[in-house]
Amino acid sequence: MNTFNNGSARAGTAKHIRNMMLGLDAPVELGNKTKASAINLDNAATTPAFKNVVQEIHKELLYYSSIGRGMGQKSEHTNEVYDSGRDTVLDFVGADSTHYTVFYVNNTTDGMNKLASALIDSHRDMVLTTRMEHHANDLTWRLRARTVYTEVDKQGRLILEDFERILRRLRGRVKYVSVTAASNVTGYVNDVHQIARTAHKYGAKIIVDGAQIIAHRAFRMTGDCPEENIDFLVFSAHKMYSPFGGGAVVGLTKELNRHVPRFYGGGMIETVTDRKVFFTDSPDLYEAGSPNYPGVVGMLRSMKNLQSLGFDYIEAHEQRLLGMALDGLRQIPGVILYGDSIHYTDRVGILVFTLQGIDNETVSRLLAEYSGIAVRHAAFCAHPYVRRLTGDLTVRTGSDGTPLPPEGLVRVSFGIYNTEADVQCLVNTVKQLLESHKEKSIACNNSSNGRSERRCVCDRC
Repeated sequence: MNTFNNGSARAGTAKHIRNMMLGLDAPVELGNKTKASAINLDNAATTPAFKNVVQEIHKELLYYSSIGRGMGQKSEHTNEVYDSGRDTVLDFVGADSTHYTVFYVNNTTDGMNKLASALIDSHRDMVLTTRMEHHANDLTWRLRARTVYTEVDKQGRLILEDFERILRRLRGRVKYVSVTAASNVTGYVNDVHQIARTAHKYGAKIIVDGAQIIAHRAFRMTGDCPEENIDFLVFSAHKMYSPFGGGAVVGLTKELNRHVPRFYGGGMIETVTDRKVFFTDSPDLYEAGSPNYPGVVGMLRSMKNLQSLGFDYIEAHEQRLLGMALDGLRQIPGVILYGDSIHYTDRVGILVFTLQGIDNETVSRLLAEYSGIAVRHAAFCAHPYVRRLTGDLTVRTGSDGTPLPPEGLVRVSFGIYNTEADVQCLVNTVKQLLESHKEKSIACNNSSNGRSERRCVCDRC
C-alpha cells in the first residue's frame, strides 16, 4: 500500500520521514570546533536506522532464544518470527514460495560468496559479468570461475548489446550472468529483466546484485514473461535503514537444492555418520551456524516501512534531489561531474564528481569540516569501473612495483530522509571550498614569488 503518493499528504511527508529516522540531529564537531547536525550523503554505503526498527529489535530481544534447536516458548516464538519472515521478503520482491526460497545472510558480499561457493562446480565454469560491478560481484566469480565481461559506454552505462554478442559467441558455455541492478558508483539502473531474457535464451541463469536498488526502486523477481524472471537476488539490510548486519538471498528453490555451499556447520544437515554427511534442503542448507536474529528482525521491519511509504514516492523524491544536486553542481566552475548529468531518470540518487585542483580525499574531509557533510571518496570497491569513468585505464604502480588503485572520485548518495536543504548545503559548501582553495592558491603563489609573507596553507603544497 502506498500511503504517501497523493498531493495533500506530500507536503508533510519529508518531515514525517525524518521523524522516523534515528540520529539525524546528533551533533558532530566541525573544523572550527563548533557543533552542527551531520548531513549524511553517504547512503549508498550505509543508511541510518528507522526508529521503529530499533524498537522492534529491542522488543524481540526480550523473547530471543535459540533458533531451530530449542523447545521453550521463547524459542518457538523466535522460530516463528524468523521463518515467517521469509514470506515478508518474498512479498517485498514480488516472488512466490512455489518457485523461490529465501535464506538470510549478513550482507550482500556474504550472500554473493555463499551463492558462488554453491553454484560454481569447477574453475572451468563460465560466468558473464560486467565492468560496472562492485568487487563483491566481480572477485566472487573471478577467483572461482572463468569470467568474461560486458563493457560500459563513455557515459558509464552498460552496453546491453554486449550480452547478446558474448552469449552468442560462447554458445551456451556461460552458466551464470551476474549483474548489478544499480551501480554503486553512478547509480545507473540496469534493465535486469531484459538481461535475464537474453541470458535465458542462451541457457544461462541470472544473478542480480540488488544492494543499491532495494531501498530506492520497487523490485520484482518476475518480469513480463517467464523468460524475464530473475533467478537469484542478493541484497543487504544496512543499505535499507536497518544497519544491523542483515541481508538475504532470494533464489530458485530447485536450483539451490541441487548445490551445497562450501560453508559448513550445524543446522544444514539431516544426519552425520562416521563417514558420510547427509545435507538438508534450502533454506537451512545455506544457514549453517547460529543466525543473526536481530539483523533479520530489523530488515523485516524496514521492508514494511518502505512498502508503507511507497516506492512511487521514494523514487520521485530521490529523483528531485538528484536533479537539484546535478543542476547546482553543474553551474559551479571547477566541478567535474561523471556519468550522464543531463538525462538521469535511469539513475538512483547517486552522483560522483571531482573538483579541479583538489584531490578527492581532501574534498571529502573539507565537506565534513565545513558543514558536517558525510560523503564517500576513492574508487568505491569498483576499480575497473572508475577507471573507465575517468577515461584513464592506465594502472599505475608504486615504487615497489605494486599496482595502485585508480585516482578516486567523490560520491554523493541520497536517502529517503534527505531534503532540498541538504542539497543546497552541499552546493553552497562546494562553492565555498573552491573559493577558499582559489584564495589559498593565490596566497601560495604570492608567497613563492616573494610578494607575501603568508604561510602556505593549501593542501597541495
